[in-house]
Amino acid sequence: MLKINKLLIASILILTQLSLAAQNNTNSPYTRFGYGELADRSFGAGRAMGGIGFGLRSPKQINPMNPASYSCMDSLTFLFDFGVSGQLSWFDDGVNKQHNVNGNVEYIALQFPIHKRIAMSVGILPYSYVGYSFGAPRTTEGGFNYVETFNGSGGLNDLYAGLSIDIWKKRLSVGANVGYLFGNIKHEQSSIVGQGSERNTIRNQNLEVRDIKLDFGVQYTHPISKTENVTFGLAFSPKNRLNATYINMTYAATSSGSAEIVASDTTKSKAFDIPNSIGFGASYVKNNKMTLAADVLYETWDKAYYDDSKDSFKNRVRVAAGGEFIPNYQNRNFFGRVRYRAGAHYSNSYLMINNTDDAAYKGNGYNEYGVSVGFGLPLVDNRSLVNVSFEYTKINPSGKNMIDEQYFRFTVNYTFNEMWFWKKKVD
Repeated sequence: MLKINKLLIASILILTQLSLAAQNNTNSPYTRFGYGELADRSFGAGRAMGGIGFGLRSPKQINPMNPASYSCMDSLTFLFDFGVSGQLSWFDDGVNKQHNVNGNVEYIALQFPIHKRIAMSVGILPYSYVGYSFGAPRTTEGGFNYVETFNGSGGLNDLYAGLSIDIWKKRLSVGANVGYLFGNIKHEQSSIVGQGSERNTIRNQNLEVRDIKLDFGVQYTHPISKTENVTFGLAFSPKNRLNATYINMTYAATSSGSAEIVASDTTKSKAFDIPNSIGFGASYVKNNKMTLAADVLYETWDKAYYDDSKDSFKNRVRVAAGGEFIPNYQNRNFFGRVRYRAGAHYSNSYLMINNTDDAAYKGNGYNEYGVSVGFGLPLVDNRSLVNVSFEYTKINPSGKNMIDEQYFRFTVNYTFNEMWFWKKKVD
C-alpha cells in the first residue's frame, strides 16, 4: 500500500507541475499591468479563514506562508496537500458587462519530519496570474478606423523547499523556504485596420523569469492551559532584482497579407523587482475545538522596479481574520466532527493604473474586499481531510472609468495525513 501511495503522489506531482506552468485562473483586465494578480498563498484551512497563515501552527495542515510552522508536526506523520480551484467572475465598465468561468490545479505540497525537532516541506504554488482579452474600435487623427485588441496570459510560479527547526521546548521555531521563481508573462497588442492592410501592426511582449525567492519565518507559541495556546508568527521575504529576459517584437502586415518583423529587442539588462514583504499573525487555539487567527501583510512595492521604471507600483497592505469551530471532535456523528470555518480580508492593489481618459485620476489602483466560508470534512480515519472553501470578492476601483469586478471563488483540497513512519510491532 505504501508503494502504491508513493507512486500515486509522484504521478500527481509531475502532472501538476505541467499544469501549473500554463495556468490561467483569471480574466481580469487589470492583469495587463505588472506581474498580474498576486496569488493567495494559503492552503486548506487558512484559505477558508480569510487567507490567514502567518500565526497558524497546525500539525494537520501544511502552511507555506510561514516556514517556521513545519516543525509542529509529530515525528511519525507524513502530509500531502493537493488543491484545485475555480471561479465565476463578473466585469462591468458602466456600459458593457462580461461573465467568465475559470478553473485549474492550484498547488501541491508535501511535508515530512527529518528529526523530532526538524521538518521539511516541498511544493509548488502560484505567485501571480495573468489572463485577459479585450478590445475596442478606434479612429486615428487622420480618420482611419481600426480595431485595437489586448491579450495576455501566463504568470509566475514558486517551486519551494523549506526547513523548520524547533529551537526551544516546542515553543520557539524558525524556518526558511528556498524557492525557484519561474514563469512567462505574455502580452499582445494589435491594431487591425483591415485584411491585408499595411497599417496592421502586432506587438508582442514576453517576460521570462528564472530566479531564487527566499522566505524566512519565526513562530512563538505560549501555552495558556493544557488545551489552549496562543501563537505569534512573523514572516519576511527580501526584495530581489529578478533574473529576467524581456522580449519585445513588433510585426507589420505586408502587401501579400503576411506579417514581417519590423522591430525586435531581447534584453536581460532591464530591472524587474519583487519587493520586501513582511507579515505578522497571531492565533488562539483550543485543541480540537476552536481556532481564531488574524494576519497583517505589508509589501514595499513602491521601491520595486518594473521594466526599468519605479512608477508602476505602490505599497500593498493586506489584513485578514478568521476562525474554525469543531462541535465535537470525538463524536461518531459526522457533522459533529466537521471543521466549520469563516473569514474576511481586505487589501489594496499594488498597481498604479494610468487612466488616460482623465488625467486627474492617473495612478489609481483598486481595493479588494472578501468574505469566505468553508468546511474541513474528515475522512474515515479522522486524520485526513477534504477541505472546501467558498469566497466572494469585490474589486472596488479608486478611479473613474475603471472596471468593477466581482468574483465567486471555490477551492477544494485534499490533505492526506498518514502515520507512514510508524512501524507496527508483531507479537
